[in-house]
Amino acid sequence: MNRVVLPDVLTLEEASAYLRLPIESVQRQALQGNIPGRKVEDDWRFLKAAIDDWLRSKSGRAILLQQAGSLADDDTLTQ
Repeated sequence: MNRVVLPDVLTLEEASAYLRLPIESVQRQALQGNIPGRKVEDDWRFLKAAIDDWLRSKSGRAILLQQAGSLADDDTLTQ
């Protein structure tokens, strides 16, 4: 399997793909301060290292699992 190398700073779309969550969920969680990110003018930027640290934290995992669980019954999403 080919491995995609992500840059150190991710766009909203890249962060969404990395987290395997819809763009809207990542943006909402970033706006609420749950996912580490910064809005620069009209664009979101996320440090990949900060997302990795957040995922390792207990609260980060809980938020991610909650988001993923809320999407489990969504027939419009692919597996």
